[in-house]
Amino acid sequence: MNNHSRTARCAVAALALVAPLVLGVTTASAAPRQPVEYDALGDSYASGYGVPPYEACGRSQSAYAVQLNGRMKIDLDDVVACAGATTASLVAGGQLNALDDDTDLVTISIGGNDIGWSTAVVACLGGTDAQCAGGLAATSGRVTTVLPGLLDSVYSQVSARAPEAHVVVTGYPRLFSPEYGAFLAVSAPEQEALNDGADLLNGVIAEAAAEHGFQFVDVTKRFLGHGVNAPDAWVLGPFDPGAFHPNTAGYEAYTAALTASINPSRLR
Repeated sequence: MNNHSRTARCAVAALALVAPLVLGVTTASAAPRQPVEYDALGDSYASGYGVPPYEACGRSQSAYAVQLNGRMKIDLDDVVACAGATTASLVAGGQLNALDDDTDLVTISIGGNDIGWSTAVVACLGGTDAQCAGGLAATSGRVTTVLPGLLDSVYSQVSARAPEAHVVVTGYPRLFSPEYGAFLAVSAPEQEALNDGADLLNGVIAEAAAEHGFQFVDVTKRFLGHGVNAPDAWVLGPFDPGAFHPNTAGYEAYTAALTASINPSRLR
């Protein structure tokens, strides 16, 4: 046998040995990713309130959790978010019971009802300038002094119930677009003050989320120019039954923000 023939036979034999290994690696890497078990907790912004019809607790098919179902292999298990929920009622109402060791993804929107945010908005809509300023001051005080402890408590319990889950905390939008001028009794400067209050709320929520290793998703930029007084509003007006909650476009904006922020590789 000449050297060329021997070399060719050795090459063929080497390929025969290596091919099964390569195929094995390719097959393993191409294995389909398992569905991600997902549970959604929180208040009315998580339940989809504002876009009827509703199921129990003001839950709507427009909720971002429902819209996320099926995306990125996400398999929605439970939507237990409830309109009007606070950090305390989230726990007392049994929302945490939806979580377990098999939960892969959790979203939670909570905190707005704990600080009386709606009270400040109402004071600015129908009250005097002094009442508006007083409502904002009281709400901002609760955001900085009371809310951090409440969030720490509920986030700790979420971690305990779903220790393997990736937890995503969503913020709240600014309600007004001051560039379009006064809205009812709310002047442009008062709108800016209310928006500053929303930013403060989001900042405290984001900081608490980071302390627990949770991901925070800010929706503020997506709602810019789409406040309650904008021509293309994504926030329902004060005379709507779902006042100051997102409309259909608003919940689609939430879904888009979550879809862009959730990295499938971080989910088991």
